[in-house]
Amino acid sequence: MFTRYTPELMDDLKHRWSRLQQAVRLSGADALLVGSNVNLCYLSGRIFMGFVYLPAEGAPWFFVRRPCGLTGANVAEIRKPEQIPEILRAAGVTLPGKFLLEGDDLTFSDYTRYATLFAGAAAANGSALVRQCRTVKTPYEIQVMKKTGSRHATVVSQFASVYEPGMTDQAWSIEMFRLMLKAGSLGLFRIAGSSMEGFMGTVLAGDNGGAASPYDFALGGAGLHPSLPVGQSGTVLKDGMAVMVDIAGNFYGYLTDCTRTFAIGHLAPKACDAHQLSIDIQHAVAAAGVPGTRCEDLYTLALKMADEAGLADGFMGLAQKAKFIGHGTGLVINEQPVLGARSKDILEAGMCIALEPKFVIPGTGAVGVEDTFLVTPSGMVNLTPCAPALVIL
Repeated sequence: MFTRYTPELMDDLKHRWSRLQQAVRLSGADALLVGSNVNLCYLSGRIFMGFVYLPAEGAPWFFVRRPCGLTGANVAEIRKPEQIPEILRAAGVTLPGKFLLEGDDLTFSDYTRYATLFAGAAAANGSALVRQCRTVKTPYEIQVMKKTGSRHATVVSQFASVYEPGMTDQAWSIEMFRLMLKAGSLGLFRIAGSSMEGFMGTVLAGDNGGAASPYDFALGGAGLHPSLPVGQSGTVLKDGMAVMVDIAGNFYGYLTDCTRTFAIGHLAPKACDAHQLSIDIQHAVAAAGVPGTRCEDLYTLALKMADEAGLADGFMGLAQKAKFIGHGTGLVINEQPVLGARSKDILEAGMCIALEPKFVIPGTGAVGVEDTFLVTPSGMVNLTPCAPALVIL
């Protein structure tokens, strides 16, 4: 393992290895080989170019192509992955008869290449297995999420201070991004899946809040250019317009989600009512979100509350609606589980969930809230605790 790690991180990494090794054994495999940034960070505490080889039993190995100079137990520098079997064999490690790869993340050519690394061994897709293990956060990860959420909430509470009348949504977003970066944000908005991209977050002003998006976001926005069709669109901020600010926090590699809504002047009564309902839905879902709860049931609860209030038409979008009201978050913004229609996920203690009930009101824009919660035995605890009320500018 790499040197100069704190005892707390080392203990937690061992916990992650043990949990994942149990899952590998239950799958019938002998080892797991990962090389994606997210899974390298999860299993080694840092990102490098190379691979982590995790046997079903015993200590993991770390094969590094770049950067040079990394040292520690079971750390080996390599030029190509074909060197991995010979290094393991020389160290007396039994080679696998079946091993798992990140099939969902690899190109076809890379999967084909890596699948033949161990002569005579069968390769299978282990992506879902790793994602499932990442769903429940370890004690160290929970502390990181708590630190991130606290700092995130502090910065969000400063967003109104950098607003100036006559701004566009893009001009205001630049100032808010600047606040985040000054507070230590790494600036990286990491999303699972090759078909979704973004930059730190979105600022949706007026009817741009209801613009249909090609991405599977709650509310996407049209964006500034077709090459990045999400987020702020250059809209001039005017009286009677709602502005939804959804900028993620990433200060230590883990992401928290937090959305707040601002009003340019006073909003239509329907928009104000919808915003308050979003707060009420979030509170109800958080209270009901105890371990063992079906995620689909929490989505149904939110839909029921929106329908009973007569606001279902604008709930989670207009013509194109998001079919979820929450999602896991952590090393990527869209971890499992998903609180959505037909979800088979079940809540477990230690999951970190972003709850985002939102409404779109034609002529006004998007209103609603989002916070990141930790699932505990007594319900969900808010990790991004800044005031949820509509902020009038």
